[in-house]
Amino acid sequence: MRLFSILAAIAVSLMIYAFVFERPRLMAALGTDAPDTTDVAQEPAEPTESSPDPGAIGVVAVHSRAQEFDSAVVLRGQTQANRQVEVRAETSGKVISDPLRKGSFVDAQQTLCRLAPGTRDAALAEARARRAEAETRVPEAQARLTEAEARLAEAQLNNTAASTLSQSGFASDTRVAGARAALSAGEAVVQAAKSGLDAARTGIEGAEAGVAAAEEEMTRLNITAPFAGLLESDTAELGSLLQPGALCATVIQLDPIKLVGFVSEADVARVTLGADARARLVNRQEVTGAVTFVARSADPETRTFRVEVAVPNADLALRDGQTAEIMIASEGTPAHLLPQSALTLNDEGTLGVRIVTAENTAGFIPVALMRDTADGVWVAGLPQAADVIVIGQEYVVAGVPVRASYGDSNGDLAQ
Repeated sequence: MRLFSILAAIAVSLMIYAFVFERPRLMAALGTDAPDTTDVAQEPAEPTESSPDPGAIGVVAVHSRAQEFDSAVVLRGQTQANRQVEVRAETSGKVISDPLRKGSFVDAQQTLCRLAPGTRDAALAEARARRAEAETRVPEAQARLTEAEARLAEAQLNNTAASTLSQSGFASDTRVAGARAALSAGEAVVQAAKSGLDAARTGIEGAEAGVAAAEEEMTRLNITAPFAGLLESDTAELGSLLQPGALCATVIQLDPIKLVGFVSEADVARVTLGADARARLVNRQEVTGAVTFVARSADPETRTFRVEVAVPNADLALRDGQTAEIMIASEGTPAHLLPQSALTLNDEGTLGVRIVTAENTAGFIPVALMRDTADGVWVAGLPQAADVIVIGQEYVVAGVPVRASYGDSNGDLAQ
C-alpha cells in the first residue's frame, strides 16, 4: 500500500512537470497547438510572445483582487440553559403532594412539593398565644410606672417642704430625713417600674420572633419553583420523607438560551458586548443572538476567555448541551480568496504566496491565514491586486524570470 502511494506521487509530479515545463511538446505530441498566451489577458504584467525570456519558467497564475472579508471570530462551544437550579427542601417532612413529571412546564412560584405540617400548626398557635400574653403585660407595667412616678412627685414635694421648714426652724431633722428617705424610695420604685415596662416590651419582641419563626417554618412546607421553566427531573414522590437539603426537583430555563464558547487571547479584543452573533448546530440549524458577556479573566489552564451569547428560544427547540459553531461579527478586513495549494514557504519557513511581478519575475509575499473554507483560504497581507502563482510556485524563487499563463482560481487556463 505504501509502494502504491509513492508511485502515485511520482506519477502526479511527472504530470505537473510535463504540463508546466513541457506543455508545447506535449501539445505537439497530442496533435494540438499550444494556446496563444498573448490572448489570455491583456494585463501589463504578463509576458508576450513577442519578447519572451528564453530562461523564463512557465507557471500558472490568477488575477486576484482583495475583497471585504467578514472577519468573524469563530468559536466552538455549546448551548447552555439560561438558568438551572436544584430546588431542595429547607425542613423535614413527608411529601403529601402528587409528583410532577419531568418535561413539564412550571410557572414561577408554582408548588413543586408540599410537606405535611405535623406539629407545626400547634407550635405556631403556641407562639401566637405567648405573644398575646406578652402584649397584656405592657399596659400593666405602664400603669405601675405611672403610679410610681406619681408617688415620686409626692415625695419630691414633701422633701422640698421639709427642707424649707427646717431652714426656718419649723421642722425637725427627723422629718427632713424621713422626706428624703421617701424620695429615694420613690425613685427606686420608678426605676423598677421602668425596668418592668422594658421587660414587658422585650417579651413582646421575643414572642413576635417566635411567631415569625413558626410562620416561616410553615412556608417551608410549600416548596415552589423560583422561576418559570421546565422540570429536568420528576418532583419528589408522594409519601417520601425529605430532610433539609433533600432534592425536590430540578428546574431549567431555556428561553432565552445561552451559547457558551471560549475565545483566545489573540481574538478577545475583537469581541464586544452587544455584537451580533450567529451559530450553526450539528443538525445544521442556524440561530442568531447577541453577545451578553465577555470574561475579564482567562481560564488558568487554557488561557482562553469565556464568551456568552443570548439566543431567543421561544419554541424551546434548542436544548441544553448541544454543540455549536459560534461566529461573532467583527470589523471587516480586505483579504484574498485563494486555493489552498497556492500557499508555500520561503527558505526561512515563512508562510506566503509567490506572485508574478511587473518585471515578469517571481516574488514572495508573506500572508496571514484568516480562515479555511470549502472554496479556498482567506489570506491577508497582499496588495489590493496581485497575480498569484497557483501552479509551479514550488519550482521558482524570488527574482527568477517566469512566463505566466493565467487561469481561474482553480488553476484552469482561461480559454
